[in-house]
Amino acid sequence: MIMDFVYMLAGLALLYFGGAALITGSLRIAHHFKISPFVIGATVLGFGTSAPELAVSLRASFQGAAELAVGNVIGSNIANVGLVLGLTALIVPLSMDQKRFRSGTPPLLLASFLIVFLVWDLTLSRWEGLLLLAGLFVYVWRTLKADSGSEFQLDEEFSLFAGRGMGYQIALTVAGLALLVLGAEGMVYGAVNIARRIGISEWFIGVSIVAVGTSLPEIVSSLMSARRGHGEMALGNIFGSNIFNIFMVLGASALLRPLIIQEPIHPDLLITTGVTCLLLILIRLERQLTKHDGVILLVCYFGYIGLKGMGIF
Repeated sequence: MIMDFVYMLAGLALLYFGGAALITGSLRIAHHFKISPFVIGATVLGFGTSAPELAVSLRASFQGAAELAVGNVIGSNIANVGLVLGLTALIVPLSMDQKRFRSGTPPLLLASFLIVFLVWDLTLSRWEGLLLLAGLFVYVWRTLKADSGSEFQLDEEFSLFAGRGMGYQIALTVAGLALLVLGAEGMVYGAVNIARRIGISEWFIGVSIVAVGTSLPEIVSSLMSARRGHGEMALGNIFGSNIFNIFMVLGASALLRPLIIQEPIHPDLLITTGVTCLLLILIRLERQLTKHDGVILLVCYFGYIGLKGMGIF
């Protein structure tokens, strides 16, 4: 059990330094190219934090486990909104420029409703996968094109590679993301072993430790960017991650092998779209996510997990 605690502590350290490197490198890239923190979160961070979901869904698709490939995306998107943003807003209220809110909302809504439309018949063909991947390229092009000339104050809390070229900052960002993923795996590995040793059920381990563990990269990057005064980057991270999950992860998985789902997942499809709409309504009403909104999102997330665990849907 001592080694399990070592894994957890090492994972925690990797999460901290990985998060600091990822956010610092991303902010320097955004500042250099005059891209807003929201857009860098919606593209660079969104892609990076969706990489683990891409690996899981591609492997599941290759093995013919369509339920896992699609469920991974649905569960991740619900956790991103309910757990990650709920927890972040509970600690640091998140504000967002209304211009960027108006430009970022349509692609998120389109992706959220598109997954319901395409997967409602419990299949996702290769042609539909190509459509999703095409949507990804349009999204990235539109997002970057519409956000040139943004200026913001760059604060330096992490001195590594300060003042160096873009190659160094890209390397710092990639290294930070890698450390985040390794740190999350270390935390989960140690925590799961400890939980098993003290007799906690596998189901509870799955819906608590593992579920939180797979969201740790998003949680840490969102908290660190919000704490440094870039709440828009935290929101952009989740906007982008959810869009990448649908367009990139599902698109690539269906292109690899058509997805034929054998379980009724219609309630989950509606819930993932519902929590997305709830998030947008909360931001629109108060022009930010407050601590009160964070509580609402967390209640929705744990309510979903509880009802799912009881087999109600």
